Amino acid sequence: MDASASSSAAAPDPSPVHGPGLPTAPAPVSRLRRLATPVGVMAAVVGAFGYVATVDPNEPGHYPVCPMLRFTGVFCPGCGGLRSAHAFAHGDLAAALGANALAVVGYAVLAVVWLLWTVRAGRGQTLRIGLAPGYWWGIGAVLLVFSVVRNLPFGSALAP
Repeated sequence: MDASASSSAAAPDPSPVHGPGLPTAPAPVSRLRRLATPVGVMAAVVGAFGYVATVDPNEPGHYPVCPMLRFTGVFCPGCGGLRSAHAFAHGDLAAALGANALAVVGYAVLAVVWLLWTVRAGRGQTLRIGLAPGYWWGIGAVLLVFSVVRNLPFGSALAP
């Protein structure tokens, strides 16, 4: 038996062949590592809500005044957002809606997106939210209409 016959009878080397220009398979990522980013983002959100819950935005001097409100006297779509977050963190949904109803809707949408992101990350899938330009225009239109209506007399219920 010659040397070439004995080497071909041996079991193949299970390690992949690496060399210049040869692709390598990515190492599998653990579930804990896949969930690290969504969990980290949620920790930051909880921290932010915790801060707003303890430092009351209803008391002057804790947060800067909205520049649009300060210089024009017009409520922007975000005016009342901190008061809304404060009330929401304390479980007062009626006060949160009264301060900024659009922000409360935003909390719900972001919670659903975060939950979807976490489930998909746990399964090893990516989350891609590609909105067509029409949706972005629609979101902008909702923000604009909300801003205009909350500054008109009949929409005073939407003002903070």
